[in-house]
Amino acid sequence: MAWFRAASSAAKLAVRRSLARPGSYATKARILPSHNRDFHSTVFTSRAQAATAPIPRPVPLSRLTDSFLDGSSSVYLEELQRAWEEDPDSVDESWDNFFRNFVGQATTSPGISGQTIQESMRLLLLVRAYQVNGHMKANLDPLALEERHIPEDLDPALYGFSEADLDREFFLGVWKMAGFLSENRPVQTLRSILTRLQQAYCGSVGYEYMHISDREKCNWLRDKIETPTPTQYNSERRVVMLDRLTWSTQFENFLATKWTAAKRFGLEGGETLIPGMKEMFDRSADLGVESIVIGMSHRGRLNVLGNVVRKPLRQIFSEFSGGTRPVDEVGLYTGTGDVKYHLGTSYDRPTRGGKRIHLSLVANPSHLEAVDPLVIGKTRAKQYYSNDVDRTRNLGILIHGDGSFAGQGVVYETLHLSGLPNYTTGGTIHIVVNNQVAFTTDPQAGRSSQYCTDVAKALDAPIFHVNGDDLEAVVHVCELAAEWRQTFHSDVVVDIVCYRRFGHNEIDEPSFTQPKMYKVIRSHPSALEIYQQKLLKNGQIAQEDIDKIQKKVNSILNEEFMNSKDYVPKKRDWLAAYWSGFKSPEQISRVRNTGVKPEILKNVGKAITTLPDTFKAHRAVKKIFEQRSQMIESGEGIDWAVGEALAFATLLVEGNHVRLSGQDVERGTFSHRHSVVHDQETGEQYCPLDHVIMNQDEEMFTVSNSSLSEFGVLGFELGYSMENPNSLVIWEAQFGDFSNGAQVIFDQFLSSGESKWLRQTGLVVLLPHGYDGQGPEHSSARLERFLQMSDDNPYVIPEMDATLRKQIQECNWQVVNVTTPANYFHVLRRQVNALTKLCSCSKMLVNFFVVILCGCII
Repeated sequence: MAWFRAASSAAKLAVRRSLARPGSYATKARILPSHNRDFHSTVFTSRAQAATAPIPRPVPLSRLTDSFLDGSSSVYLEELQRAWEEDPDSVDESWDNFFRNFVGQATTSPGISGQTIQESMRLLLLVRAYQVNGHMKANLDPLALEERHIPEDLDPALYGFSEADLDREFFLGVWKMAGFLSENRPVQTLRSILTRLQQAYCGSVGYEYMHISDREKCNWLRDKIETPTPTQYNSERRVVMLDRLTWSTQFENFLATKWTAAKRFGLEGGETLIPGMKEMFDRSADLGVESIVIGMSHRGRLNVLGNVVRKPLRQIFSEFSGGTRPVDEVGLYTGTGDVKYHLGTSYDRPTRGGKRIHLSLVANPSHLEAVDPLVIGKTRAKQYYSNDVDRTRNLGILIHGDGSFAGQGVVYETLHLSGLPNYTTGGTIHIVVNNQVAFTTDPQAGRSSQYCTDVAKALDAPIFHVNGDDLEAVVHVCELAAEWRQTFHSDVVVDIVCYRRFGHNEIDEPSFTQPKMYKVIRSHPSALEIYQQKLLKNGQIAQEDIDKIQKKVNSILNEEFMNSKDYVPKKRDWLAAYWSGFKSPEQISRVRNTGVKPEILKNVGKAITTLPDTFKAHRAVKKIFEQRSQMIESGEGIDWAVGEALAFATLLVEGNHVRLSGQDVERGTFSHRHSVVHDQETGEQYCPLDHVIMNQDEEMFTVSNSSLSEFGVLGFELGYSMENPNSLVIWEAQFGDFSNGAQVIFDQFLSSGESKWLRQTGLVVLLPHGYDGQGPEHSSARLERFLQMSDDNPYVIPEMDATLRKQIQECNWQVVNVTTPANYFHVLRRQVNALTKLCSCSKMLVNFFVVILCGCII
């Protein structure tokens, strides 16, 4: 098939040239409105012309003159035929079946009278054209506003077929492929082939997957897409979907009625997201997923909180009414709070299949996609702590907007982590709520590509575009995405093309900038109304059943609203299970001794300074390890790298997980760390800190060079650190001044996350810098910026009595400029020891260094 693929583009031009004769289609380019996808939009020649069209006759290979098979292609075919005639086993099985068909010897594939080899090739090209470009003809826009250029290669006329061919049977061949080219249905009429191609690729779903290089993955998708008949749901499933869509719609209507002037960034126009997510979660649970971490921006967040993650509706309604801070808990820290559509929560949700699945929605600021890497990091941490080696029980799901998915760089930085060994989570499901407008910006001004999802093609991720008004199509692709992730453990994208019924928020006027769109939206029925009418028309539900569902939903919403008036939160729901029992920022707690007994230091010191006898390290590195061994033995001259390694090793001995990540951290920017040593002959790698204790888990100590990203990788490590306090999670900048590449993470999460969302982290950030001749940038990590963002009260002298001291607890983070290796050793150990249940609450640590020319950190 390699020659076939290579020649396809040239073949299109040749076919276009050679078929300009009577009996063929008109081949001019067409523009179709997105709502018109009828099969007969392609114009055939008249029936009178078709009746006089010459009847195709089979021709021997030696007489092929069609330009599609000219030159080397026809010679290649003749050579294949001669080889097959001498020995059928000398050619591929697919060519064996092909030649048997045309000489009437086929045993697995029936011969078709009158079918020429040229027609076979053209038919295969036509099928492939639908697989590649069928999405361009799909009915994706619920508003039917977009005018799309339909690719010429979807026109059967390009391949020489006329209306007279519609009821002829054609043999598609056995090509070791799935779908229409599969062995189980090789003979079909052209009419049935074209009809099913239209149904599969040009309906309410547009599939993009032919950019994927893996044949197994493509065949898997073809089997799912090119089914003999379209997917159908039974009456029971449809009632469940209707109920879920009713909840999604009525929730937004209820909020709009009770709080008409409140900003809530509702989901009107994209309500099918909720039943789609629920069905995705149900299917994921059936396939073994036990925990899902969700990240999303504010659009539709309240609906997801209430209907998917099951945050108590009375609590949401209470927040709209001003709410009340928690009471009856000693030393409770409530922070400053944040708007309700930025908050997160977690819940154990029952599924339709009778299982339970844990859902966590991560808090997010107004920076739309900033939460993406946090979700991936938190998911990876859950996989580590639950021993999810196959990465099938913990799943990350990210919900994006169309403008932000195409426009914000952190999206690609996060996507780029998906295949890296120490960052992969076994695939993330991306859902794009595609409003077809970003605030006031039209797509043509907001991106250069056809789709907002085109960036995902870099990962070979399949992309499912779906009309947001077609509930069953949304449910189908959401389930398909869950199946893909659990099968291939890689990313997948669902693009729900919908609209935004109101402005960017409910008090915004969208007609200022999109008058045509909102003229259509004002008279456009909701997805719920469309689905209700569909079920009524099919006789699958009665009007009284619809009324019953709506009455039930409204009754519960009103009941929860009444209960919200007296709702008072009495329990902190913001700590993960691993964090339960920790002190709050307002409670006094002691600091433990961070010292370690000399005999323990010598034991672990020996492990971290010893290389295997057969290991051929670089001579300079070998000398460094010999010097380190002498330091451990004598206890004198401990340098920064050894002090750090001893801190890591002693924490490992105490059962703590240690993770160090960043650009070039394995060797260290200044060639000082050498935590991973390379064999100079075999390239084999050895990490001494992986061998501190017997039978040490390979991930218990993780040191990993990252991609060249600050925003994405720091966000990942922050998410990782939030899962469990019994760990030391470190991000190191290559140079301290590079931290400003992740400024959003520092501003919106690290410096203020505990105050806004009551979320704790023990993350350590290392920012090396110094006067070593590398210019003004690398000479400063901008220490003053971090001090400026500290919330320590400058007018209060902190209490220094060890039993009363709360300065660290009450500040948002610790900014440290260590001056000796001993400082460094103890500050790293304190970061974990201060997180124990006996001690203080967690505080992020920002650690500054000065670097000198010798490469030592001081």
